[in-house]
Amino acid sequence: MEQKKKMKYISLVTLTVQNAALGLSMRYARTRVGDMFLSSTAVLMSELVKLISCLWLVYHEEGNSISKLKEAVHTQIIKQPLDTLKVCVPSMVYVVQNNLLYVAASHLDAATYQVTYQLKILTTALFTVAILKRQLIATQWTALVVLLVGVAMVQLAQTEPEKTDKTASSGPEQHRWVGFGAALAACVLSGFAGIYFEKILKGSNVSVWMRNIQLSFLSLPFGLFTCLIYDWSTINSQGFFFGYDSFIWYLVVLQATGGLLVAMVVKYADNILKGFATSLAIILSCVVSIYLFNFNLTLQFSVGTLLVMGSVFLYSYTPPKNLQHQNVKI
Repeated sequence: MEQKKKMKYISLVTLTVQNAALGLSMRYARTRVGDMFLSSTAVLMSELVKLISCLWLVYHEEGNSISKLKEAVHTQIIKQPLDTLKVCVPSMVYVVQNNLLYVAASHLDAATYQVTYQLKILTTALFTVAILKRQLIATQWTALVVLLVGVAMVQLAQTEPEKTDKTASSGPEQHRWVGFGAALAACVLSGFAGIYFEKILKGSNVSVWMRNIQLSFLSLPFGLFTCLIYDWSTINSQGFFFGYDSFIWYLVVLQATGGLLVAMVVKYADNILKGFATSLAIILSCVVSIYLFNFNLTLQFSVGTLLVMGSVFLYSYTPPKNLQHQNVKI
């Protein structure tokens, strides 16, 4: 029990740092001057890196034996087609969601992108009730509201310096409503796919790494289809890896490892707690931005940070049993 609890918090802390790095890196990659890489190819390569990583992890679990790895993949994937097909839904959704996040990062300033994407916490909670049939107590719903208010205050406190941001003029053209719509759609898909995947993970004896092999294996054809449909002309004329450099490869690996960390968090915690880790990552992103980009620490930023931290404690708080009848049903 202690080991499981320890793994849960290690996973959450690691996910917090990874999300902070990913958010900052995606925004930089989509707004820097130079040849723009194709986001559809980056999503596809991230899934390939994740597949290779999970195969290595299963290989390690099977005693570093290639024959046992082949047997495990054949037994749990090839010989169980119906079980594998269950993963088709989240695999397709994750490909679409990841492409939408690149669209949002391309068209929204950092603050608006981060605030809007926090709506995934609310969608996750709604899908938790609808799909997993859980009932959240009143304090948990209050925590969700406080979290959104706190994150919004923190992010909006940083918009003032960005009013003079020249990214739009030096980088690709940006359309705020396109980014806003993409972020909203990604929030809904994130909430649904996360809960659906959690239900699959906790409803079977298949290891989390084997589930991710299924997920990535099925995501590859969806990702390739997306590349061919939306970016075939560019790929055909300039190549699949047009615009790639060491930073883009770093971003690909970072996004791939994020998928594995999410899977670990889902195994040891629930998706709403994962959402809080993501929100804390946004606070971390702002703090790092203050030192790297000379952002001003304001009272609004400080109050927002306290609200977010308070919401974490509020969500984790379990009231006495005689008060738990005040569940909120939707």
